[in-house]
Amino acid sequence: MINAMKKTNVLFIITDDQRFDTIHALGNDEIITPNLDRLVERGTAFTRAHIAGGTCGAVCMPSRAMVLSGRNPFHLEELGGNIPSQHKTIGEVFKANGYETIGLGKWHNGCPAYARSFTQGAKIFFGGMWDHWNVPTCRYDPTGEYDNVINFVVDFFKDNEPLAQHCDEFSPGKHSSTLLTDAAIDLLKENAGKDKPFFMYLAYLAPHDPRTMPDSFREMYDPEKIKLPPNFQEVIDTNYPLMVHRDEHLAAYPRKESEIKKHIAEYFAMITHLDSEIGRLLDALRESGEEENTIVVFTGDNGLAVGQHGWLGKEDIYEHGVRVPLVMAGPGIAENKRNEAYVYLYDIFPTLCEKLGIEIPESVDGQSFAQLLDGEHGESQRDELYLIFDEFVRGVKDNNYKLIEYRNGDNEDDKWTFLYDIKNDPWETNNLAASEEYKNKIKELREKIMEHRDEWDEQAHPWGVNFWKRF
Repeated sequence: MINAMKKTNVLFIITDDQRFDTIHALGNDEIITPNLDRLVERGTAFTRAHIAGGTCGAVCMPSRAMVLSGRNPFHLEELGGNIPSQHKTIGEVFKANGYETIGLGKWHNGCPAYARSFTQGAKIFFGGMWDHWNVPTCRYDPTGEYDNVINFVVDFFKDNEPLAQHCDEFSPGKHSSTLLTDAAIDLLKENAGKDKPFFMYLAYLAPHDPRTMPDSFREMYDPEKIKLPPNFQEVIDTNYPLMVHRDEHLAAYPRKESEIKKHIAEYFAMITHLDSEIGRLLDALRESGEEENTIVVFTGDNGLAVGQHGWLGKEDIYEHGVRVPLVMAGPGIAENKRNEAYVYLYDIFPTLCEKLGIEIPESVDGQSFAQLLDGEHGESQRDELYLIFDEFVRGVKDNNYKLIEYRNGDNEDDKWTFLYDIKNDPWETNNLAASEEYKNKIKELREKIMEHRDEWDEQAHPWGVNFWKRF
């Protein structure tokens, strides 16, 4: 039985590289996600949730730092690789307000920030990506040191050089999604029914490549039957420097339709396996008796192209790179609702604080959208979104149009402008920038870009300096 005096729990689930359009209930007829569909029915799906972009090729690092600190990308330290003590994390704020704070899975934002954020944890992966079947993890360390290393030879067929891997243990043969779900269920059972509420942050490594999963999930998808997206391209449209980033080497270039279909099938299979594991966790939450007193947040850290616009990865600000799933369910949240408000992921931190009566730290940049959760009241606070990538790309979108400005170098051949009518062309296939008819719209949106640039203190950041000297 739920303690009526107990504060509301939070179960915060974040996945790795999961694009916005990868949930069956939200419009993808090819993908199989019965458990995420169930969560959508229980809550509100924010169908236009975005990341702000990335400040490095490993987008997950700044993206998760934004989620955890509530700060914009130019207000992060070390591109998000560290969250300094003056930037309060969501975990430490909940801890200071009487919660058991539990951290599991991927943490790409520095050991000190993890240590001060959580009172419990398990299977902590301090890194960016790994083989899903042999993830090196740390046990929770109450001292906060996290200084153990294990020697590991990465490719013993080619060399004998050991890598000092930051971990306590490997779990060979157990997929990362299962490994983390098992640990989360164990800690859920330990904390359920107690007077003290819990905040659980569960960060999966899937569906990030290498895209491997149990065969039963791979067999659910036939690559030959997969539909190519309308914006599939064999090559990208610019001379973008990051076209050589590691993600882009996962398939032959120029892209072949058959190879991209195989990648999409494996991407969907990873998500369906992940969905199955999340289903086990949601079942455990229900069985624990805590479901009715728990807000569940489900989201992804960034999108993924998988062949769209000639890209495989997420080094861009097209819709496939910056739009992510966001579903919230639980007490005080409207059921089976779709909300089209523009929100950033770094708005979740202040939203949870406001919803649960916790003071929002001054270090937070995000804007609460708690007024939208009941499905009946409130309006979106954002009329447009500013989007950035590294020192090369800036953009802005309103409800109808999206402007993307590439500045890859100092020469005119390195400067590209794209304007899309995203209301009528959601796949961003028809560039309107060369049309005289849209000259004023481009001018208007460029002015918006500069307004947001100044709001975000971008020109105090090296990447901002580099971009704007080319503009």
